[in-house]
Amino acid sequence: MTRNLVVIGGGAAGMSAASAARRTDPGMSITVVEAGPFASYGVCGLPYFISGVIPEANSLIALPPEEFRDKRRIDLRLEATVDRVDPEAQVVYSGSEAYPFDVLVMASGAAPIVPPLAGVDDPRVVTIRRLDEAIALRDRLSGVKRAVVVGAGYVGLEMAEALVEQGIEVTVVDRLPRVMSTVDVDIADIVEREVREHCELRLESALVALHPRADAVHVELDSGSLDVDLVVLALGVRPSTDLLKDFELPALPNGALLVDDHMRTQHPNVLAAGDCIALHHRVLNGPAFVPLGPAANKTGRVAGTVAAGGDAAFEGIVGTAVVKVFDLTVAHTGLTLADAQAAGFEAVATDITAKSRAKYYPGAEPLRVRLVHQADGKLLGGQLVGRDGAAQRVDVIAAALHTGLGIDDLAAFDLAYAPPFSPVYDPLTQAAQAAQFAMAKASLGRMAPRDGGAR
Repeated sequence: MTRNLVVIGGGAAGMSAASAARRTDPGMSITVVEAGPFASYGVCGLPYFISGVIPEANSLIALPPEEFRDKRRIDLRLEATVDRVDPEAQVVYSGSEAYPFDVLVMASGAAPIVPPLAGVDDPRVVTIRRLDEAIALRDRLSGVKRAVVVGAGYVGLEMAEALVEQGIEVTVVDRLPRVMSTVDVDIADIVEREVREHCELRLESALVALHPRADAVHVELDSGSLDVDLVVLALGVRPSTDLLKDFELPALPNGALLVDDHMRTQHPNVLAAGDCIALHHRVLNGPAFVPLGPAANKTGRVAGTVAAGGDAAFEGIVGTAVVKVFDLTVAHTGLTLADAQAAGFEAVATDITAKSRAKYYPGAEPLRVRLVHQADGKLLGGQLVGRDGAAQRVDVIAAALHTGLGIDDLAAFDLAYAPPFSPVYDPLTQAAQAAQFAMAKASLGRMAPRDGGAR
């Protein structure tokens, strides 16, 4: 008897799940229900399409619908919003259509956070999470002279850069006293200086109200106001899991579904993947909501394989990310010092600034490296910021975190050397050696005699 798989969501996780299920079970009936007009595209590329770096929207689409429908025999339903899911009858309802399922994969992603303010439905107030939204925005950028980006996280800063690239005067506002809460303050301060070189930045400025007018949108902040042609809301995302509320599945307080390493929820016929789930964080040894593209693809692949009767498992994340902020690269993995201490680790940070290449080679730039670790050498995280060499080095720290290696291992790594790419002691080696020295010094301090004892 043919089994029915229904996938809710046609993004990275959903289409990876459907494709993996087809490879695992060639005879399975597979339906994907996607609310938007596009499926299987690079969400992370949207700011670069808006900036014009990516000239064509089609470049962001991994595979056309025909590839899924004709070659992979996946029934892809676009512009089909799911209204409800019946947990007893095991049916997904979308408009007049009903899709019975033996197995359901929830890959509904995450939705932008939109404040409950009057005026947010004005067409000049936008979020950028879908390709059709990005296309609509770029089509009317010629009429935009001034814009405000609300939110100074990595998406907000990417959007600020994209708009500046289009010749638009940009103001970035955030209610926090700093940019990029995903890194420690010392690293964020470097990013802040870079942002201020390219656009106006107002920190400790919360959005209070939006007043659309015929000629502009009047943006009211608790620190003042401004008139703009465009408002971009970049306040983060929340998991889109309301459709499964009747299933009463365990979840984090924000709604991110809890799954095992096979992407199974507590319902025997429901799996979940992508930005709507909590991922196992290997450093925290617990669930965490970290909505990033690589994990969405991987968890989708696992969910689809398992849904079709195969065996696969997801080993978890360490929270690795990299972002371009104008001329800077900002990369981080694992825990920040603040997050590590909040999680109960006795954490410290070691900071160095080194050249990204041999100092005599053209293009060598200062690279700031921060290693977060314990006094016993347990590695907890790393952050890098600079104009050259950060992206490839964060992956080395991520690999060490994934495998449970520590500061001594990082110092001993046999890393590649050539003057165009690294000094003879790589910045990571230098940072690990500095951490070793600091730990040794602290250990000697603990061993030093006290109260006039013999020396």
